[in-house]
Amino acid sequence: MIFGTGIDLADCTRFEKWVDDDNFCGKYYSNDEIVYIKSRGRGAVQSLAAGFAAKEAFGKALGTGLSGLSLKEITVLRDDKGKPYFRFDDTIRDILSGCGKNPKVHLSLSHEAHLAIAQVVIEVENG
Repeated sequence: MIFGTGIDLADCTRFEKWVDDDNFCGKYYSNDEIVYIKSRGRGAVQSLAAGFAAKEAFGKALGTGLSGLSLKEITVLRDDKGKPYFRFDDTIRDILSGCGKNPKVHLSLSHEAHLAIAQVVIEVENG
C-alpha cells in the first residue's frame, strides 16, 4: 500500500553558485554524493539540484517535510545502470520503520536544461 508520495522541482540555476562550494555541499550531501556530483563534469549542477529535490520529495512523502531531518542522512546514489536510489542513515531508517511494515522507497529523477525534478513513493506492506 502507498504510505505517501512526494514531488519536488528545483531550478538548477540556483545551484550553480553552490556546486563548487565545499561548505554548502558538506552541509547537505554525504561524501558519496559529493564524489558522484563532482564526477559529472558539466552535469554536476543538475545532479546537485536533482539530489536536493530528491531529499525534499522524500520529506513530502513522509508527510513531515524536512522538519527534524538532516539532509546528510539521506543519500541519493545510482546503481550500475544509473537508476537512482536512497541510502539512509539509522535515524532515517528508524523514522521509516514507523511508517509501516517493510517500507520501500521508490525514487525517480529527471532534469532538462535548468530544471530538475524528483518523485518519491513510500510503499509499506498491509497488516
